[in-house]
Amino acid sequence: MLGTLNGALEVRQVSLPGSAISASVEGINEVVERIPTLTELKVHYQLRIPAEAREVVDRALASHQSKCPSAQSLAGAVQISWTADITEE
Repeated sequence: MLGTLNGALEVRQVSLPGSAISASVEGINEVVERIPTLTELKVHYQLRIPAEAREVVDRALASHQSKCPSAQSLAGAVQISWTADITEE
């Protein structure tokens, strides 16, 4: 999802250096019918953006999950959520 978000930002003319965009992911496993199964992913982004790009970044965040091949591949099997800490510079 990070790559999809970064691509969405670049298409919108917001190019962030690698040090300004990162993500951490927590996977939640549950035992389903006696089998440990990945049931949830929680993605947390850390972004440092130009102050004037905030509206564009918010729009990219709002739509990136629906455009992400990995997220779409897991849809229906794994619940995916995301949060973001955004610092405007």
